[in-house]
Amino acid sequence: MSSSVTLVLVNWNGRALLERFLPGVLDTDFPARVHIVDNASTDDSVDWIRAHAPDASLTVLPTNTGFVGGNNAALAQVDTDYAVLLNTDVRVDANWLAPLVEWMDTHPNCAACQPKVLSERRPDHFDYAGGAGGHIDTLGYPFALGRMFDTVERDEGQYDEPQRIFWASGAAMMLRMSALHEVGVLDERFFMHMEEIDLCWRFRAAGYDIWSVPQSRVWHLGGASLARSSARKTFFNVRNNLLMLQKNLPTSAFYKIFAQRAALDMAAAAAFVAKGETDHATAIVRGYAGAHLLRGESGSQRGAKAFPSYQGRTLFDYYARGKKRASDLEASRFS
Repeated sequence: MSSSVTLVLVNWNGRALLERFLPGVLDTDFPARVHIVDNASTDDSVDWIRAHAPDASLTVLPTNTGFVGGNNAALAQVDTDYAVLLNTDVRVDANWLAPLVEWMDTHPNCAACQPKVLSERRPDHFDYAGGAGGHIDTLGYPFALGRMFDTVERDEGQYDEPQRIFWASGAAMMLRMSALHEVGVLDERFFMHMEEIDLCWRFRAAGYDIWSVPQSRVWHLGGASLARSSARKTFFNVRNNLLMLQKNLPTSAFYKIFAQRAALDMAAAAAFVAKGETDHATAIVRGYAGAHLLRGESGSQRGAKAFPSYQGRTLFDYYARGKKRASDLEASRFS
């Protein structure tokens, strides 16, 4: 008998996205439950969901708890073998889900996997946020197969084989619920951004694998909740990256990386000032202050063993060595 799956979608004032993308999700070939969480929307999203997706489970929250809180509210009610965190701005085709289920069924040590995530705006290119799966370098910078910094690759089949990755994109991420119960749900201090990397790090530290399964494809619009150009996004990326490193590394290892990261991030802040983008420079400084205030718990040696998945520094590779694509990086440096 096939494993059971729940598709989890978190909505916030997204009626237009629901109208555009939810019908495709509901038409998925593989039988799956759909659970939608509404994060205190002020538009008519809830009425639209009730009218057009009456078979979906619906949780309406009294306040906006962010991507993390919304997903956790649904995950607390999931009783299927697997759950898929799926952004409301993701387009799927009818057969996108079956390859993910088959992979999880045949790889019991896989705690999470993702499809190939392409761009809805440029369907022959990878998505900025997901690509074909994520890695993290020795300084804690995340990157994706298909996207390094601002270089987004055209999909030419270069990542068409399943492979182990460090993190799966929260835009479309299948979770093994038994593994999730073991390591714990998404950390709500993150609110949004990098919470899935933190979760995958905990999976890896517990001995599980994370995989990219490119036989499944989806297309992500991106920027629906927060545009890439937003200074608020810069704040979350800086703060949450530091929180993640502090949580998952031994104190000595964290501060060794922190000293290098602080120098690089302050240089980035100075570059923003030189370009007149003082809001982004301020966001970097606020990110450091915010990470200090959150004070993530100390890491563990098990967590350290799960880090990094790329034995190199992507800043140096990208700017000094001209390695603009993840496929240009030496395969021997990935783990």
